[in-house]
Amino acid sequence: MQANTHYAHGGNIYALSPTGSWLDFSANINPMGLMSAVRTALTEHMDAVMHYPDPEARELKAALAEHYALPADNIIVGNGVAELIYLFFQVVRPHRVLIPVPSFGDYERAASAAHCVVQHILLRPEAGFLPDRKKMQQAAAVTDCLILGNPNNPTGTLVTQADLLPLLETMQAGRQWLLVDESFMDFCEERVDATLKQLVQAYPYLVVLQSLTKFYAMPGLRLGYAVASRELVQRLEAAKDVWNVNALAQFAGVAALAQPAYDAASRSLVRQEADYLTAELEHLPGLRVLPGAANFRLVDIHGTGCTSSELTAALRARGVLVRDCANFAGLDDGYLRLAVRTHEENKQFLSHMEAVLA
Repeated sequence: MQANTHYAHGGNIYALSPTGSWLDFSANINPMGLMSAVRTALTEHMDAVMHYPDPEARELKAALAEHYALPADNIIVGNGVAELIYLFFQVVRPHRVLIPVPSFGDYERAASAAHCVVQHILLRPEAGFLPDRKKMQQAAAVTDCLILGNPNNPTGTLVTQADLLPLLETMQAGRQWLLVDESFMDFCEERVDATLKQLVQAYPYLVVLQSLTKFYAMPGLRLGYAVASRELVQRLEAAKDVWNVNALAQFAGVAALAQPAYDAASRSLVRQEADYLTAELEHLPGLRVLPGAANFRLVDIHGTGCTSSELTAALRARGVLVRDCANFAGLDDGYLRLAVRTHEENKQFLSHMEAVLA
């Protein structure tokens, strides 16, 4: 059976590489890699796999509550953020869902799986793919739910809390749901001014989601959480699989959240390498790198005369994976998304890109 490329993701490293290994710029994972404290926690708690995991994830919720200054009763943890997105739509089942695009494809996939009517609002390249607040408020007035990535994937754009508050007020007054996916927020220097996590108690129709696996470089473990009203958390808890987060993922999450030095070093590395990668790419013919707040960059390749599939194939033949953005709603075949990696990996990638464009 042929794979559904409409919802394809990055990070598929399991095919045989023509060079023996992949240089993977397609998955937006922290270039710092898995921290030693998490490796130690996984090793020390290996015997935990002989028991069922804590169905209430008590230690993990307590660690999340302390790390993000949140009430534990407003937190639900999941087998990745994707599980929680699907769970929300299956439980709440809003009739009409509005998605600013381009954005993460599983928003639409999850809504469609719950038989929601999905509508798009187009983010325009001439506006840097930033949402038009007025248009979004007008569109939101006739929908039941709006889901927004912040920072957005694949554009990397970040909207501040001050800019989102009018939309939040409008949707709260209309008893319409606002889902904000903050999966890349920990990479952002401006996260304090942008996050909505602390507002869920005041706005019961607000849900904020965040992945732990991207920032802490453990996507194979699948771990994320959502912050919402206690009433919604209870509804979601009642509908999910009892043991949805495995024991090792819970221990890994607790260990990761206890290492603030890793957080600061990660943000510093990503900022430095994103600047380097952007500057070097823009020296190459036909490339334009869009500004971004997270650990990836959207690259406009229209000026090269190549399509995204052509460049993706040429790089793949050299053992390099990038994200072809042609299957994002709202984008054409003139964009690639690149992860920010280590300095050495970025240098290797630039060498490959230069050779391909030449």
